[in-house]
Amino acid sequence: MSGTTVDSDGYDRRRELQAFDDTKAGVKGLVDAGVTAIPTIFRHPPEALEGVIITSSTSEEDMAAIIPTVNLSSRREEAVAQVRRAAGTVGFFQVVDHGVPADLMAGMLAGVRGFNEGPAEAKRALYSRDQARKARFNSNFDLFTSAAANWRDTLFLNLAPVPPPPEELPEAVRDVAAEYGEAVTEVALRVLELLSESLGLRGDHLREMGCAQSLNAACQYYPPCPEPHLTLGTRSHTDPGFLTVLLQDGMAGLQVLVGGGTWVDVPPVPGALLINVGDLLQLVSNDQLRSVEHRVVANKSKDTARVSVASFFNTDMRRSTRLYGPITGTGTGTPIYRSVTARDFIATFISAGLDGRPLDHYRLE
Repeated sequence: MSGTTVDSDGYDRRRELQAFDDTKAGVKGLVDAGVTAIPTIFRHPPEALEGVIITSSTSEEDMAAIIPTVNLSSRREEAVAQVRRAAGTVGFFQVVDHGVPADLMAGMLAGVRGFNEGPAEAKRALYSRDQARKARFNSNFDLFTSAAANWRDTLFLNLAPVPPPPEELPEAVRDVAAEYGEAVTEVALRVLELLSESLGLRGDHLREMGCAQSLNAACQYYPPCPEPHLTLGTRSHTDPGFLTVLLQDGMAGLQVLVGGGTWVDVPPVPGALLINVGDLLQLVSNDQLRSVEHRVVANKSKDTARVSVASFFNTDMRRSTRLYGPITGTGTGTPIYRSVTARDFIATFISAGLDGRPLDHYRLE
């Protein structure tokens, strides 16, 4: 593994990784310490940082053609068509008129920011790599297996199907996390209905398959980076679950890989939530819906952190033994994936980290 090597110059990467992890302060701790050069463990190879980029300075009309915005209150046939077109190509789309109150979204973002910028002791108390903990804080879930660490910290909240007791949640998000989780789940279910109908299925088909039984929220905190040209906030990856609903603050940073290897900036749309297809949804749709690579560039701001909340929806992996394979009878053609339980699929993702592509592992010859 890349995290265990000692190079010819005597540099012990594993030791540096462990020393960073032992601080339990995350990347924010490095910033607070006044680092002016990022540690070696955060340096990405040049090829990971390159790519043709369509920036947010592109016209709104052109950007909307790439990452469309869907009004969930629009005519049903129109919404289904828009969702099918976006999910079948770029795999991302914004949704508005989604029903989540603006003050609830603002409160969730403020809570995440408050936790990360609050007392260091509160973060150290939650610092853990034990995935059984319903509320935990760490930096880089794949720190010891990835080729390079990312310039970000994460508060993980397992909000469904069994939410954590309030006392287990950090005080900064205690009064908002459960309510936000319930509201964003309603959005995910509405989108799954549209996606079901776009595949020629009953509106409740994907819901009945258990695609939104569990909700794991990754509350991301991207501190200012002194050398943003050498690292990433999150390197290129696809999401392994069924569906992701992303809440962003007003700071850009997310990029999506579109046809021809072009990276596209995805500027936040005020009041919108960003939806993207996950690997398991691509698998069950037999490639009709696309789980697309995306990344987050390192924060170039001098003094302001970027905050987002990614809500990952999946089946209840504690109990589900269901095999997920391509849905038959919808004109999807010959299955191109073998069936797998969600638990095994996610285990494949975790073992490889963000560098892995679990869909490739289950694709039939």
